[in-house]
Amino acid sequence: MKLEDLSPEAALAALQWQLTLGADEAISPVPLDRLKDPSPEGAPLSEAPNLQAQERPAAAAEPTGPRGPVQDAIRIAASAQSLDALRAGLAAFEGCALKQGARNLVFADGLAGAHVMVIGEAPGQEEDRMGLPFVGASGRLLDAMFAAIGLSRTAADPASGLYITNTLPWRPPRNRTPSDDEVQMMLPFLERHIALAAPRVIVPMGSPAVKAVLATATGITRLRGRWAEREGIRVLPMFHPAALLRDPMKKRQTWADLLSLSAGLRG
Repeated sequence: MKLEDLSPEAALAALQWQLTLGADEAISPVPLDRLKDPSPEGAPLSEAPNLQAQERPAAAAEPTGPRGPVQDAIRIAASAQSLDALRAGLAAFEGCALKQGARNLVFADGLAGAHVMVIGEAPGQEEDRMGLPFVGASGRLLDAMFAAIGLSRTAADPASGLYITNTLPWRPPRNRTPSDDEVQMMLPFLERHIALAAPRVIVPMGSPAVKAVLATATGITRLRGRWAEREGIRVLPMFHPAALLRDPMKKRQTWADLLSLSAGLRG
């Protein structure tokens, strides 16, 4: 059946089905490495990978430090003196390709200055639509989890409040797991976010978050429930709520982690 043979109702239903499957972004057919030098101005997109591989004269040797989008991220993040300034810097940053396919920047939610800072992986479809982290089914479960130990993103008291953000501020296509390159590119913003929020405890949820916060290659399964430290801030990794929805058997371990967090905040 051709597209023109579809009725308006059938075409709308087909489009909604694609959106449900996550096919809601237009992406390039050619993969681009955003951490490398861009291709020369005016070069066709299909030629960019070959241009990257061309040999360069010895005088144009690669510098040893970060550059391009990563250098921009470091500079913009370091210049932010407040959370509002950091949000504005993120909104202006053009170095991450995920921004092109996202509807909204997802910066943070909850009480700035709360003793507990929750860091997730990346926005999903609902987060992207609303511009807030941890909404939808995962968000409702997260709220219930922390409410069980007296913590809430709506609390006005830092001792009982939550401040919530993600490792990445833009949604990856089809809710895929963030790549290591994407996490590394946005890491300067996350590090500055932590410094400005100044929590007593960080709770990274999921492997991308724990790897970014603790600069480790070890995943969440081995690190969950084990207290660590990052630049003087205590860190308690936990499973992401989405993992609990997929595997309810993990809820028992997560409850033990929540009790550990509660005890740690009292100590």
